[in-house]
Amino acid sequence: MTTPGKPRPLSLTPAHVAKVDRAIADGGPGPGAVLHSDADYDEWVARMIRSHPAPGSPTMLFAYGSLIWRPEIEHVGETVGVARGWHRSFCFRMIRFRGTPEQPGLMMALDRGGQCRGVLYELPDDDLEGQFGKLFRREFTYKPPNSMPRWIKVETASGPVPALAFVMNRASPLYAGRLSLEAVAEVLACACGHVGSGAEYLLNTVAHLEARGIRDRNLWRLQALVAECIERNNGTAHANETAERLMIRRPV
Repeated sequence: MTTPGKPRPLSLTPAHVAKVDRAIADGGPGPGAVLHSDADYDEWVARMIRSHPAPGSPTMLFAYGSLIWRPEIEHVGETVGVARGWHRSFCFRMIRFRGTPEQPGLMMALDRGGQCRGVLYELPDDDLEGQFGKLFRREFTYKPPNSMPRWIKVETASGPVPALAFVMNRASPLYAGRLSLEAVAEVLACACGHVGSGAEYLLNTVAHLEARGIRDRNLWRLQALVAECIERNNGTAHANETAERLMIRRPV
């Protein structure tokens, strides 16, 4: 782990990302997609508040990816914590947002196994329903949900605390399974959707983790591989080949 405030230079740069990012129209949910309704989200909110493992205590949110650099929620405090039994993994296949059906991307999710160092946000307790509703609408759109809200245990310097986290739903048809870093790098080096590219997502995540003194060895290696892929080729042949592989449902 590096010292906060003295981040180590990354191999992946905004110049690399600029070679991948391009204007892409939103193709919409796609045929056969079933979206969550307001009633569905309200039910999820009620379920998670009802199952709060420590009612009356501060509600913590565990952030491991984009919630660190774009939380979009109010919080009254933050600290670093470790979630054991979970790890960051680009195992969520994206056919919208940061990918397309023709060139699927990959999004990072919290998958089973290993451990993950991230940021714990303390949420204000005056509008927990509103905060959860905003979070859930951001984190999952389709049925079945790909990122499932779940209470997990996170270790901190002051001891373990329960925290809300979004973990990968392995029953989702968008679950890509375990992929090698090299295969992930090929996808992130060329996939892009209407909200941006996978390379941009990776760069933002690694840079903000590094600024907090959090070094994820797999992500650090991945950002170097993505930079190499972008420099080595224009992504076309690799994208087509990898997209075909990702369209095949991998066994859970």
